[in-house]
Amino acid sequence: MDLKALIRDIPDFPKPGILFRDITTLLSDPKGLRYTIDLLAQKCQEEGLTIDYIVGMESRGFIFGTPLAYKIGAGFIPVRKPGKLPSAVYSVEYQLEYGTDSLEIHQDALKPGDRVLIVDDLIATGGTAKATAHLLQKIGCELVGFGFIIELRDLHGRKHLPDVPIISIVEY
Repeated sequence: MDLKALIRDIPDFPKPGILFRDITTLLSDPKGLRYTIDLLAQKCQEEGLTIDYIVGMESRGFIFGTPLAYKIGAGFIPVRKPGKLPSAVYSVEYQLEYGTDSLEIHQDALKPGDRVLIVDDLIATGGTAKATAHLLQKIGCELVGFGFIIELRDLHGRKHLPDVPIISIVEY
């Protein structure tokens, strides 16, 4: 299946000069969505990954991480923006192109030694994925890999990530 045909390009969004890869058109296609989740699960199996939990970042990581967790028989853990989780959290601040942002995870969501795959819709510069990996490091989890639907290769995000398998399905 040609997943690129299901991903809409929107020029000059969110600002001039940016070509936005819109996954809402992929999500609305039942066969495309099923194929995407099945392919991601297959690639995890081909990599030989043993996964206890999928960690997905707000919000599009939730969209792909939860059905992947279901498909492979793992749990799902959300990583959220500050103030969204009701219990005690670990947090990490990370650099954006202009400024900083933060992510949080419940302190009791995972335990040391849990094998975790980080999932998001897209890897660009790698900042959000790298920050999420730091959160897991605070807990003492074993990061087994990353899974992305889209990878923007020209932005070299994977060079900023730990040396674990990185799965991407569609590359631009």
